[in-house]
Amino acid sequence: MHGVLRRTSREVAKTLKCRFVLTSLNMAIPLVRFEGVRFAYGENDILRDVTLSVAAGQVVAIMGGSGSGKTTLLRLIGGQLKANAGRVEVDGEDIGALSESALYERRKKLGMLFQFGALFTDLSVFDNVAFPLRERTQLPESMIRDLVLMKLQAVGLRGAAQLMPAELSGGMARRVALARAIALDPRVMLYDEPFTGLDPISLTTIGSLIRELNDALGAASIVVTHDVAESLAIVDYVYFVAEGGVIAEGTPEAVRESSHPFVRQFIAGQKDGPLPFHKPAGAYAADLGLEVGRE
Repeated sequence: MHGVLRRTSREVAKTLKCRFVLTSLNMAIPLVRFEGVRFAYGENDILRDVTLSVAAGQVVAIMGGSGSGKTTLLRLIGGQLKANAGRVEVDGEDIGALSESALYERRKKLGMLFQFGALFTDLSVFDNVAFPLRERTQLPESMIRDLVLMKLQAVGLRGAAQLMPAELSGGMARRVALARAIALDPRVMLYDEPFTGLDPISLTTIGSLIRELNDALGAASIVVTHDVAESLAIVDYVYFVAEGGVIAEGTPEAVRESSHPFVRQFIAGQKDGPLPFHKPAGAYAADLGLEVGRE
């Protein structure tokens, strides 16, 4: 059986768990782990009792509707936000318990690819990639130069080292941003909607690079995305987030064969399903000032 793991189905959970252990033995020591995490803005719960883990060598996708808390998960990993309850661990350390200086050190081992790249517009491609090396290390400039060229070579853009961001296409800018994100050989890579706004060729290129670079670094990669087809082609595991928690999870094969209503709606792009088209509101007729029940 290859159904997606659902909390309401013990049989599916048992089957998927067995297959997962057999194929992912290194999950015994995850690089990223959420345990019973809750996060809220004031009285508004964004995440409730979230538990998930990502091991070294894995590429894991986080999928869900807009506003479901996917990017919040990345901010908790990076320490920009602190959980109201539960524990967020990165490489065995409780991120929420770190001091400011310790968090600064921990972030040296985190790489982040922002939506649309977020390159420094006044710096060349070379200087964008060199920025974290100059900021975070005491390496001589000669070594920084070699490392920058190495990272640009890895994403196929060594020949664009002297260009400015304004001279790059969207796909090229995303690849430069990826080279910058891996400049310090991070243990954990975070991707926030890496495929947004890319043409099909650039999208496939970025997807391949995410997989190849993760395998080369032995890192743990977490990809927040809405792009179902490309993600399922490169990831090892998927978590679906909705209503403040993980409502379904599984391997790409399990996701494709799942009968879970939310998963089916999401991967098929259906308007109607567990994720409603209309945000809950009062009676439409009442909002228009019409008498309810009058013909």
